[in-house]
Amino acid sequence: MNITTTTNAPIVLIVGAGLGGLMLGALLEKLDVPYMILERATTVKLLGSAMSIGPTLLPIFQQLGIYDDIVAASKYMTHVEIYNENLESLQRSDYRPIEEFTGYGHYIIARPKYYEIMLKQVPSHKVHFGKRVLDISEKDDKVTVHLANNETVEGDIVVGADGAYSAVCERLYEQLKTKGELPEGDQEDLPFSCSCLVGQTKVLDPEEFPIVKNPISQFRTIIGREKPFSWGLMSTAQNTLCWSVIHCLSKKTTKEAVEQRFRNSENSGEWGATPAQTMCDETRDYPLQLGDEKKRTMGDLYDLTPKELISKVALEEKVFKTWYYGRVALMGDACHKLNPSGGHDRCFVCQFLAMENEDSSAVTAMHDAVALANLIYSMPTKTSTDIGNIFKEYQEERYPAVMESFENSQLMSKITARGITSAIILCMVTYMPFWLWKKAIGFLPAIPYMGSVAPFVSASEQKARAFFEKQQNGATSV
Repeated sequence: MNITTTTNAPIVLIVGAGLGGLMLGALLEKLDVPYMILERATTVKLLGSAMSIGPTLLPIFQQLGIYDDIVAASKYMTHVEIYNENLESLQRSDYRPIEEFTGYGHYIIARPKYYEIMLKQVPSHKVHFGKRVLDISEKDDKVTVHLANNETVEGDIVVGADGAYSAVCERLYEQLKTKGELPEGDQEDLPFSCSCLVGQTKVLDPEEFPIVKNPISQFRTIIGREKPFSWGLMSTAQNTLCWSVIHCLSKKTTKEAVEQRFRNSENSGEWGATPAQTMCDETRDYPLQLGDEKKRTMGDLYDLTPKELISKVALEEKVFKTWYYGRVALMGDACHKLNPSGGHDRCFVCQFLAMENEDSSAVTAMHDAVALANLIYSMPTKTSTDIGNIFKEYQEERYPAVMESFENSQLMSKITARGITSAIILCMVTYMPFWLWKKAIGFLPAIPYMGSVAPFVSASEQKARAFFEKQQNGATSV
């Protein structure tokens, strides 16, 4: 199973058909760079809750030509309403000032709907499901991905976009560890201090649930003061409610430690076959504020959600030092997993910024994809030296941005003690820094600035933009 090409562009093998992998595929499609996406899962299972999409992604979608599709599938959002467990209002935060600064508003989109739009950007014959990676090897200026069932795929570049427990990362790190070249920190397990239950209801009757009739997305979150939980919901353009419950653990742990506890305890429901149902049962009576004067609880939403679409995930948090080696690079959760709660045991602001921890993870993964695509576009040749050079530039550009978000999320627990307002302000600064507002594609026509603040332009975009304009001028002169 190989790619045939008549161009001199590098053949890129993308492992993982998540949002980051699909974004990279969509960008390479625009570039006419040959690529293939290999996904371990046999089918697409559209799980998840909702995502907030705003200034960090909308300019990219404009360049890709899918801005209208995204907005049409989304609901405009202006405020986040925060309540305590007694459903007393604590804060109504207005996010419209960000629209003035950037020229872009915030929209709430159901993650499954978002995924469907991104999947359509890649021709179906270039996405291969049921392809489990067993090994990766390099020889004669080529890299080969070895799959289950004795299949192999050969290319020039492999990009691991296969999530927090990445097979590409595991194989890469095994090779480096054998050579004694893997940093000690990269050998440690992924820690997490929060778990999260997510889902989306079926389409609701607007007469029974008036909240879905509002043309503005209703984002409501509740702080658990007497319990280590926060929970909330968002209304969508499809007349559904996307919901999330975050459980903050008493201390950090790892997937390996949790699984070991499960093996040692026959009665453990913390992890295993039915962890989502266990968490549903535990949180069923948690109250909700839907604005219709009816007594509602999370259990009402659970009952309105197809059971197969309810999932429980761990919110890991770690930034790896090693992002590439040879002809293999990592992106997204495979090299940096961000948890916006920052370990704060009463965090609620993360409900806005990362329902299901997907906002920050998805944004950083997509920004990784843009940087990689810009650099692949402007790469002189597909030799190992030039590939190594662009990987180095890629990490040098992206690592500081990722570390800023990671370090600020760790600081969250200290700042939130000063009050709700300061916590929200910190979140705005953390996840929408000025220098990330303009993350653009250098090889597509530029779009004008729309806000009142002139944003920073990344090095990869500048490089790709210069190459793009040189080509355009050359074509014009001919």
